[in-house]
Amino acid sequence: MREVQALLFDLDNTLMDRDQTFRSFSTKFVQDHLGHLSEEQAAQVVEDMIIRDADGYRDKDGFFAELSEVLPWEKALTAADIRAYYDETYIRHGAMMKHAVETLEYCLDRGYPLGLVTNGGTDIQYGKIDLLGLRGYFRTIVISGEAGISKPDPAIYRLALERLGSTAEETIFIGDHPVNDIWGAAQSGMDTIWLKRNHAWDESLNVKPVAVIQELNELRGII
Repeated sequence: MREVQALLFDLDNTLMDRDQTFRSFSTKFVQDHLGHLSEEQAAQVVEDMIIRDADGYRDKDGFFAELSEVLPWEKALTAADIRAYYDETYIRHGAMMKHAVETLEYCLDRGYPLGLVTNGGTDIQYGKIDLLGLRGYFRTIVISGEAGISKPDPAIYRLALERLGSTAEETIFIGDHPVNDIWGAAQSGMDTIWLKRNHAWDESLNVKPVAVIQELNELRGII
């Protein structure tokens, strides 16, 4: 691994525990809109929503339309109703990833400039960032909805590097998604560290991370 001078992080399921966040949201959604179900039925619906959500990589409008059609409603919500509920309440369920704060503070104490690169809508992503109190850790935050570029397009990483004031050769990217984070960042010339979460490694990819970690605090032994 090349000498590290700066770090870029992904947000969802890297610094924010999206698994816990979406489960909390889904549980509250079922409580609010499917209260006629038994406790066991409600738990099954939550698990079904989690599976259908596909770790957030579904098109949201398609996901909400599907929920409108398939959930065991007493009084059905439209896709627009579900979207409105999501936009209003989802960010309230944000949960920090284990070891995220201590890892960020360690990096800052070592003098590393930090950046954040995330896909998603501007309001939703900034809402998560501010709920978790993350904004102050970063010199730059690049959100796809604001930038008009999405991971894994190398251009979004180059934009983050430019704003961070760092080069690809001296910056490392940390994220959980093999394509959007590891492959995409590598296309811009960065070394990468893969935080292994829900996604299996795609052996067809022509890149490899310099390290694989199970928990964020393992970064301390690498950088």
